Amino acid sequence: MEQGANSPNKKYWYMSIVNFFKNIIFAIFYIFYYAFIGVKVCTFDVFVSLYNSISWKANSAYRKTKDLMQNDEDDDNKKKIKKKKEYKYSAKTLAKLEAEYQELAKDLQTTGATRSKEVNVYLYKVRDQNGKIIKGTMNGLSKLDINAFLVNEGYTVYSIETSPLINFLYKDSFFAVGSSKLSNKELIFWLEQLSTYLKAGITLSDAIKILERQMIKKKRKAKALQAISYELILGSSFSAALEKQGNMFPAFLINMIKAAEASGTLVETLEDMANYYTEIFETKKQMISAMTYPAIITVFAIGVVTFILIFIIPEFVEIYSKNSAQITGLTLFVINVSNFLKDNIVTIIGVVLLIIIFIVIAYKNVKAFRRSTQILLMHIPIIKNIIIYNELATLTKTFSSLLRNNVFITDSIDILSKITNNEIYKSILFRTINNIIKGEKISEAFKDHWAVPDVAYYMIVTGESTGELDNMMSKVSTYYQGLHKNIVNNLKAFIEPVLISFLAIVVGGIIIAVVLPMFGLYEQIM
Repeated sequence: MEQGANSPNKKYWYMSIVNFFKNIIFAIFYIFYYAFIGVKVCTFDVFVSLYNSISWKANSAYRKTKDLMQNDEDDDNKKKIKKKKEYKYSAKTLAKLEAEYQELAKDLQTTGATRSKEVNVYLYKVRDQNGKIIKGTMNGLSKLDINAFLVNEGYTVYSIETSPLINFLYKDSFFAVGSSKLSNKELIFWLEQLSTYLKAGITLSDAIKILERQMIKKKRKAKALQAISYELILGSSFSAALEKQGNMFPAFLINMIKAAEASGTLVETLEDMANYYTEIFETKKQMISAMTYPAIITVFAIGVVTFILIFIIPEFVEIYSKNSAQITGLTLFVINVSNFLKDNIVTIIGVVLLIIIFIVIAYKNVKAFRRSTQILLMHIPIIKNIIIYNELATLTKTFSSLLRNNVFITDSIDILSKITNNEIYKSILFRTINNIIKGEKISEAFKDHWAVPDVAYYMIVTGESTGELDNMMSKVSTYYQGLHKNIVNNLKAFIEPVLISFLAIVVGGIIIAVVLPMFGLYEQIM
């Protein structure tokens, strides 16, 4: 009777355990399912929607600014007249300013007119047409040049000073806040606006001044544009003025403008450059868009799996130990991994971060490491095509533009070597220069090279033999740009199911590992 009485209790207890585990398994499944859907909506879909919305708004704002450009300038002038404010100063202050003005006038007639061999930073104090006292800095070669520029701008100049301390504080030191380098978006906008101003009949100097006022909130960039205006007034060419601004403008753009100045096609070149950088920017945007979603999903998957191994699995281990369940095989492996992560999670995160930092620093600063990494990546399926197609599209497009603008071949190759960061293609370009010096063809450097597809090589050979290398380079660029776009789109479509399958396999393996000890418990009960 006791056995008969206890049997229903055992079965009831067994069914309770089975239902408990069943509910946990279903709960884990639905957690992953809805979490995945939620992350997809909150990351990829929201990211795409926001990106499209921001892009549309930015494009609309630009078009509106471009169409109303002349009207905006007139409106600004009207507002300045309406909001004109008078600044009044005491007799003592005015007397001091007058004394400074007289002292500067004497200085400009003596040592202030002497030009230095190197550019210095000058700290000036001026008074604008409204009477406001303004202090600022400007790069130049002499006090006389700075004074002439400021007077031409409509200022009354009271003092212009320079010293080693001023140079240290303001000239390329760590006290300078922000970067003067134009981003891709800023460069494209700057080129399109400048070409529009020039087509409207505005002089180059006046156009630069308008652009300077538009960047008034970005002080270092506004100062660079002011320096360009200063160089133009002194009689420097536009390309020379851009070249003196350090890394603000790309070397490729400077050389294209230099060629345009010689041929008298500045406006057309500026438009071509705007289109060129727009295409380059779109290609980079496609790559970022393609890699953002997989990166987010990968980080999410690693985070979820780590959370389960550290916080969920130990709870099951405690249940199994209380019921003396036999743990072997896959379950034992998962438990060991869980224990290892729980005991060493901080160390693992630290080591991973150090490895990432080391790789980034070594890639940027060690040429041999960068070259080895690039060779490795360029031999991995799919990834190699993305890199090769992108590099070929960029280099041939740039080469075509340089040839069309009559830039010397050797100068073009030198510019191309500065544009790319890929050491493999840099070595090809250096071989090209050596071949040109020896009197050989450009195509010889690309022949039988593993990083140059046969199609690209034969198209370059055809361009050389027909005397239309620039047109053929443009066709090569268009061809590989299309291939790059297709492979990126295919990668976006391919990588989502791969990540889902990977996540399902990992989670499924953990669930199976959790379920297996249940059979041992069943045998003990029976």
